[in-house]
Amino acid sequence: MLNLIQDPMVSICFILLSSIIVDLLIGDPRWFPHPVIIMGKFISYLEARWNKGKNRKRKGLYLTITILFTVFIFTSSIVYFAFQLHPILGMVIEIYLISTTIAIKGLSSAAKEVLAPLLIGNLKQARFQLSMIVGRDTKQLPESEIVRGTVETVAENTVDGITAPLFWAMIGGAPLAMVYRATNTLDSMVGYKNEKFIDFGWASAKLDDLVNWIPARLTALAMWLASFVIKGSKKNHGVSITWRDARKHPSPNSGWSEAMVAGLLGVQLGGVNYYEGRKSERATMGDPLRVLVSSDIKKSIVYMHGGWIVFTMIGVCLLLLIGYIVY
Repeated sequence: MLNLIQDPMVSICFILLSSIIVDLLIGDPRWFPHPVIIMGKFISYLEARWNKGKNRKRKGLYLTITILFTVFIFTSSIVYFAFQLHPILGMVIEIYLISTTIAIKGLSSAAKEVLAPLLIGNLKQARFQLSMIVGRDTKQLPESEIVRGTVETVAENTVDGITAPLFWAMIGGAPLAMVYRATNTLDSMVGYKNEKFIDFGWASAKLDDLVNWIPARLTALAMWLASFVIKGSKKNHGVSITWRDARKHPSPNSGWSEAMVAGLLGVQLGGVNYYEGRKSERATMGDPLRVLVSSDIKKSIVYMHGGWIVFTMIGVCLLLLIGYIVY
């Protein structure tokens, strides 16, 4: 084990892969304190005190800097002192911290919890389970719309829930992975374009767009590469749809994985949603070559897994190659 630690790139790869295994095995148990909960409480505390009066855009920038600086220093210190006590302890701590930033098991389980009642025709329960993972109104949705909401969630969250934190972990270990998760948490809490947060959440929203820019595009590519071993994939269609539709999404990043999944499945995502009774319409992704069915949820999970596996394999190979050249 100590020989493993002496090779920096091998050590990084070991920590990264171990973090994935930990997430796959235990996910995020509700009984165990999660760093994101602590981040959320800190953000809420500062937001309540700073999001008022004048200069809200500047105050929002201060919030972003304060949260990210605190998370980086705190995480770096924990990892550093753990390694000082014992290298193996340091690796264990870093593995745990990175595992909390990814949600492979959680995303897969959430989608399956929508799928299970659909398979037995229980639309009421399926709508309820979908409402746990999306913000749109779900009480009146037919099966095809329940499937659409779930597939969109799986496709979009493959980036910010899996590949993006892995990307930043590859670059800067647990500290950058935790900073990424803090950025994502900031965006989810204050990055809204409503009267309350349009100025205060501006910096958080822009930074979230920035840190997801590369991972989002690489994830779409990874899903496409994975599709070569996934039966029934419309590979050429996936490329053309992604190139045509990805930029139509309101988010500069979410459209890439969503358009790729839509193209590979041969379905249409996006369109009309309702939020608290208010109609919201956004651009569609893909062509309606067929109607969405419950099995598309399972297929989207397969693309999610294929995407992060290929993404990780390429990342690990690049890290080992860099280690071979440099060291």
